[in-house]
Amino acid sequence: MSGVLFPKVQAVLFDLDGTLIDSAPDLGAAADKMRTDRGLPSLPSERYRPMAGAGARGMLGEAFGMAPDHPDFPVMREEFYTNYEACMARTQPFDGVARLLERIVHERFAWGVVTNKPSRFTEPLTRGVALFATAGAVISGDTTPHAKPHPAPLLEAAARLGVAPGDCIYVGDDERDIQAGHAAGMGTVAALYGYLGRKQDANAWGAHAAINSPLELLQLLGRA
Repeated sequence: MSGVLFPKVQAVLFDLDGTLIDSAPDLGAAADKMRTDRGLPSLPSERYRPMAGAGARGMLGEAFGMAPDHPDFPVMREEFYTNYEACMARTQPFDGVARLLERIVHERFAWGVVTNKPSRFTEPLTRGVALFATAGAVISGDTTPHAKPHPAPLLEAAARLGVAPGDCIYVGDDERDIQAGHAAGMGTVAALYGYLGRKQDANAWGAHAAINSPLELLQLLGRA
């Protein structure tokens, strides 16, 4: 990665899981408890990690091979959510994220979070981690009528920040993040250090740029 790709950007929006925070250990533990509670053998955490960005859908798929159209999925998802609520306070930012956000604020960029994570988790998690205090917008999966890859959550974040969508970039570790960013008319950055999904080729997502660590974003903004 090299060069300044977004020299006129006014705001930076981020996905949450797999982009700002490493929630994979806690998400995996919540799903694995469901297995062991049913007498099934525990799976190694490495099995869950690639799919952590897909939330309940990814974790139940890995733990039980269960797709969202399975008739038991809503009940299983609620059990997963209950397990996750009991352990999510352990979640930590990725290395470099705190420094990145400090620089973004120092350089007078607006910034915010757009996640498909339900607000029942997003709100207590972002309240409990100091680095989110400077976020101008936190949009959850149920804030608008549509979740990503629909552009509505990103457009809502831009509106709350008072910045035109074309003056924003969106950084995420899932293909739907890039799709949502394109649909919203924003610049897009693939976070290659994130979860990415199993057997996903992030290079095929069509992002405008990609980064291998959080602080690399500063170079794209001309602030390295």
